[in-house]
Amino acid sequence: MGDMWTGEKVRLRGVEPEDWEGFRDLARNTLDTRNADLVEPPRSAESFRAWTAERAGRPPGGEAFRLVVEGLADGAFAGSVTVGETDARAGRFRTGIEITRDHRRKGYAADATELVLTYMFAEQRHHKCEVEVYAFNDASLALYRRLGFVEEGRLRRHEFFAGGYHDVVLLGITADEYWASHERPSVR
Repeated sequence: MGDMWTGEKVRLRGVEPEDWEGFRDLARNTLDTRNADLVEPPRSAESFRAWTAERAGRPPGGEAFRLVVEGLADGAFAGSVTVGETDARAGRFRTGIEITRDHRRKGYAADATELVLTYMFAEQRHHKCEVEVYAFNDASLALYRRLGFVEEGRLRRHEFFAGGYHDVVLLGITADEYWASHERPSVR
C-alpha cells in the first residue's frame, strides 16, 4: 500500500481555503442539494469563503470530518466525503458523499467511499458504517448497494421538504462484509 488516501481515480485530501468555489458550486443546484441534504437559502461568496476557511483550519480526524475528493485525472475539486456520528463504544460511524456534476458516473464516489471505509475499518477500529439515503435517490442507493451495503430499514415519511414527506432508507456494511470483497491493507 502506498498512500492510503489515493485510490484508482481519486485522492482524498484536507479542505483548503481555495476550495470555497467547489463547495459553492455543489450547493448551487437545488436538485443535487436536495438529494444529499436539505435546501437552504442562497449564501454569499463571502459566507462560502469563511465556512471553507474555518474547516481548513480544523485539526485532521476526530469524531467528524470532511475531506475533499480530488480527481486524479485532472487534479480538480470533484466533491467531498464526510464522516460523522461516530460511536466509539459501539464501533459505528456514518458517511456521506457529494460529487460535482462534471465528475459523476466516473467511479469517483465509489473510490472515495472505499478509501473512507478502509481508513475507518483498518485504522480506527470501527466495525460498521451506516448511511441514510432518501428513497427517491436511486443513484446513491445503487452506489451503496454496489459497494456491499445492505438495506437495514426504512424511516417512512421521515423528512419534510419539497412540499411533502419522504422516506429515508437506512443501509449498513460491517467491516467483515467489507473485507470479504477487499484486500486488507498490508503493513509492509
